[in-house]
Amino acid sequence: MKLNLRAAASGQLAIVAGLIIAVGATAAVWLQSARAADASKHRVFELRTYTTAEGRLDALHKRFRDQTNKFFAKHGMEIIGFWTPADGAAAKNTLVYMLAFPSREAAEKSWKDFQADPGWKAAKEESEKDGKIVEKVVSVFLNPTDFSPLK
Repeated sequence: MKLNLRAAASGQLAIVAGLIIAVGATAAVWLQSARAADASKHRVFELRTYTTAEGRLDALHKRFRDQTNKFFAKHGMEIIGFWTPADGAAAKNTLVYMLAFPSREAAEKSWKDFQADPGWKAAKEESEKDGKIVEKVVSVFLNPTDFSPLK
């Protein structure tokens, strides 16, 4: 009889241990899904840095001011801001700007549509009649942290 009680207790412990493992695994999957869902609630930001050919920063500013920003709006690209370095050699040839999108997928679609837009192609070609403007582009996509005031 004592042996049967031990076997029964051992079996119950195995069941309880199995349930604990299952609940833990389920909770881990749920937590990962919740984090992914929470991240998708926030916009994605793209920080872009353009380095221009020598003497072409003003032409880049003009193109953004007169043309590019209109095409950004047309293709759902939210402009957060534009900056130039305050000091050093980069102040003569660098433009930094940030865009926001509802998601990374939306960003990819917006850029694809923007680059295929015949109006943008014509504006870019016209702006470069005196020579190439942009030498280098660096793009970084950013996700806001949970403590970021900008989301």
